[in-house]
Amino acid sequence: MAGTEEAEKNKQLQDGALPGAVTGRVCVREGQQHRDSFPQYVLDEWTTSSFEELFGSEEWQDITDRLLRKKILEPGCAPRPCWGEQVTVRMQAVVEDRTVVEKDSKLVFVIGEGDVSQALEEGVLSMQKGEVSLLLADSQYTYGHLGREPDIPSWAPLLYQLQLWDVQRKADPQSLPIAERIRIGNHKRERGNFYFQREEYNRAAQICFCESHVDYSTSAEADEIKDYRLKCLNNLAMVQLKLEQQEQALKTCREALQLDPQNVKALFRCGKVLKLSQGMELLKKALKLEPTTKVRKYSIFYKGHAHCSRSYGNNLLPIIYCHTAKLSVLLLLFSTYRCSCRIV
Repeated sequence: MAGTEEAEKNKQLQDGALPGAVTGRVCVREGQQHRDSFPQYVLDEWTTSSFEELFGSEEWQDITDRLLRKKILEPGCAPRPCWGEQVTVRMQAVVEDRTVVEKDSKLVFVIGEGDVSQALEEGVLSMQKGEVSLLLADSQYTYGHLGREPDIPSWAPLLYQLQLWDVQRKADPQSLPIAERIRIGNHKRERGNFYFQREEYNRAAQICFCESHVDYSTSAEADEIKDYRLKCLNNLAMVQLKLEQQEQALKTCREALQLDPQNVKALFRCGKVLKLSQGMELLKKALKLEPTTKVRKYSIFYKGHAHCSRSYGNNLLPIIYCHTAKLSVLLLLFSTYRCSCRIV
């Protein structure tokens, strides 16, 4: 009997249905409002209550503070997941007018790697396996002041309906085929680019760090993964520079140069952090390999303003603030210092 119930549950998971739920057709035409709730849990909170009421309700429990709250609809019966574990959840999210803006019947992610919003990570950490809950999240736990075009306005809180299906240890990357490792890494790079574009550099750094640690076991795999790792390391260095983590950025660039001593991006970023004499040599090398306008302008800047180092230290970044530099040079530096507007 237990085996039959487990088989039925697995079938429902594959179909994207909750146990005992009556699945309905979901209209996904752009801009159309739809309310595909879990039918056995059609409550006022999910359908009509204002978010202001829910944030103030005594029936809801705080997860981190009163800006991230949940109401348990069906309790679970197993230990809660931990950071670093892989979870499978069914979820959907609505804005206050109950338009569905996110929906996934089988969302798989590793807690703590930044693949989903902070609201989902914190919410799932508070759940037990099998638990069904409503989760109410202020915008600071979701998409903040920028929102997410075209469906989530700025400063918009979200109401989630969640069920925690499964919890397991994260798969050892070494046990996965190389193509699968790269596929996962590419997904993380897209997510990192999403945060970078939003200037959420700490979240971007978190993801870039995770994706840069892709290992290999054979020489054939090493050749296949080299270009991928170079992209990851260059992305991580760029985010670290944005966070003014110069030592970490230098270490990351050197790791990239160990893979490819002639990698122009790594030479360029390393040259911006090192002392003048060393940095100039790297920029000369980068200029020889790829005589782009950006590298050439930095080389000119180094030559013309080395005297600033006597007052402001011996590396490039503090020289930005050298008061003796001419306005034209400052404008030139401002236009070139913005590493890149997009992670590759």
